[in-house]
Order: sequence, then C-alpha cells, then structure tokens
Amino acid sequence: MLLVLNRTTLLVLLSLLVVLGVILPWTGTPGFMFPNATSSLAKWRDYTLSQAASFVAKNGTIIVCAVSQPYLPFLNNWLISISRQKHQDQVLVIAEDYATLYKVNGRWPGHAVLVPPAPDSQTAHKFGSQGFFNFTSRRPRHLLHILELGYNVMYNDVDMVWLKDPFPYLQGDHDVYFTDDMAAVRTLYSMTLELVKPLDHSHDLPPPGKKGRTYICSCMIFLRPTDGAKLVMKKWIEELQAEPWSKAKKANDQPAFNWALNKTAGQVDLYLLPQSAFPTGGLYFKNQTWVEETKGKHVIIHNNYITGFEKKIKRFRDFGLWLVDDHAVESPLGKL
Repeated sequence: MLLVLNRTTLLVLLSLLVVLGVILPWTGTPGFMFPNATSSLAKWRDYTLSQAASFVAKNGTIIVCAVSQPYLPFLNNWLISISRQKHQDQVLVIAEDYATLYKVNGRWPGHAVLVPPAPDSQTAHKFGSQGFFNFTSRRPRHLLHILELGYNVMYNDVDMVWLKDPFPYLQGDHDVYFTDDMAAVRTLYSMTLELVKPLDHSHDLPPPGKKGRTYICSCMIFLRPTDGAKLVMKKWIEELQAEPWSKAKKANDQPAFNWALNKTAGQVDLYLLPQSAFPTGGLYFKNQTWVEETKGKHVIIHNNYITGFEKKIKRFRDFGLWLVDDHAVESPLGKL
C-alpha cells in the first residue's frame, strides 16, 4: 500500500512539474493557480497612456520608445546608455505586444504601456513588411496623445545609444527638433560624396531632395506640447493615411513625416539638431575620418543604414556600443 501511495505521489508530482515547466510558460497567464499574477496582468492590460505618462514624467518631459518583443535586447542596450545619463526614470516603453508589456512591467513596474489594438508581434519587426508599417505608423498617434496630455516628449528608436545627455542640445523653445538622415548622394561621375555638414550648419529645415521632400529622420524627435508640434503630428497621420502600405509600394512612416514637415514648415517652428552630435549611422559607422575630427561631440548614435538584428548587433559590438554583454546590471530591466 505504501509503495502504491509513493508511486501515486510521484506521478502527481511529475504531473505538476510538467504543468509548471511546460504548459504554464506558454499560457502566459497562469491565473488558475496564481490569482495574484492574473490580477497583476489585468492591471497592466488596463493601464492607460495617461496614467503611464503621469507616472514617468519628470519636469514635464517623457522619453518614449515603441518596442515589440524581438527588439527587447536593443531596448536593454538603449536603456543602459540612458541610465548612464541619469534619465532612465523618464522612459516610457510603448509596448507593441503583450509579451513586451508584461516583461517590462514585471521587472520595471509602470514603465510600459500598451495602446490597443496591438499589431502582430511576429511581423512588426520585419522592415518593408505590412507589419512593420503598421508598427511604425502608430507612432504619431502615440506622440500626439502625449502632447495633448501636456508633456514634452522625446522619441527614440531603440537601435540608438546615448553617449551624452541630449537635453542641453535642445536649445530655445522650438516646436519640433529633429535630425537629418541624409548620408550620401551620387554625383554625375557615379562617385559617392558624403554629405558632411559644417560644424556651424544652419538649424533650418534642409532643402528638399530629388523626390521633392527632405530626408529627415523620424527616429529621433523632440516635441513641445505646442499647437505647431500637434499640427505636424496630425499632418503626419494624414500623410500615412493618404499613402498606405501595399505590396507594390512598401511604404514606411519616414516619407510621411517629411511631407508633414515640408507642408507645415511655414506654420511651425522647426529646429535641425547638430549633425556632429546626432549623426546618422551612414555617417558615423562609415566615415572614420569624420568621427575622429568630431571626437567628443557625439551625443546619440543611430545604428541605421543597415538591416537585420545580427548585423546591427555586430556593428554595435565592433564599435564598442553593444553594452548588454557586460553591463546588463546597469539597465532597469537587468539581464533579459
């Protein structure tokens, strides 16, 4: 009898281990065994952008990124660099899937919010896909909502690294601050000429390029809660609606942002940030002469002009900017 009971007990224990180790991780919400966990998850599902903004804002300013689950390593890398500049408490992660919402708030409560409906997390990170367009096209709505709540907001893509505090560079009381994403232009002799601006370059909106619009980056923006900034966000939304994604024309959000800037330029106070402080990846990672000449002036580095997670990580590593390998403890999320 004792032997039977022991075997029965053993089978029960093994069954529990299977449930705990195999089934529960896939359910994501083990509420039937852990009611407190269910309550916590429900809390974050009901957490609003207004509540989140109020929680993280410092001196009326919020730092925002939008992240889906595949980009969590980049989020952590970005957060380490921001923590070194003592601005991590102002960060609000707009989660674009529930896995990211629960992961971030589980480790760093209150710093992530999901604005429904969430896009498909499996396709949102693939550049050129409809999922990528759906992901990025939500950005101006998020920013407009934050402006309407009365906050200043800085938006960053998470494939960026802060080397210095960017806020001293946001001089004056302009409506919208941005960076130029133009890296190179073809000459008549099929040679590539780097578009390096002088250190004292103009802070006006650059002239339009060959497509009739500018090439401003939509990945690093600072906005004040003014009528002008709100106008740009509303125009950005309109431009995205006017040119939706299609298989024939795989649009993204940046051309629409540029059209919005170009079409509202006479009504809005715009400010181009210094190239030496906010270089495009097409300049910083490809022109070492320029990097040496501007050494000590770099503030935020953007790992663009390259696609693919592994390629981006390798380039960050090659330049000593992939921080999560050795400095994960510096992130509010710890080691993911």
